[in-house]
Amino acid sequence: MSQDQSDKNWVDTSASFAPAVIGAAAGVVVGDLMHRDARRPVAFALAAIGLCALVPSVVEIVVDKVNGPQSRRGSQRTLRSIRDAGVSGNEFPDLEDEMFIG
Repeated sequence: MSQDQSDKNWVDTSASFAPAVIGAAAGVVVGDLMHRDARRPVAFALAAIGLCALVPSVVEIVVDKVNGPQSRRGSQRTLRSIRDAGVSGNEFPDLEDEMFIG
């Protein structure tokens, strides 16, 4: 089980870094082909696109820190879902009549 988990983490990590490595390689190859004045705007645009691609990951981490199971709000939400898991009498009005057959 531990081996499977470590293999999965390795695969996820390498899959995360693959686009960055490919982008860096493309930058090295294309960098010499472009004029110096054209390189800066392209570099800034690619950096902005890269930052935009990171936003969902950052948001997910922040939301997990605020609402995760280790936080106060997360444990309150878990307790509330456990308490509210039962069936209330309002949802099934015929339930009372059927259970108390006189």
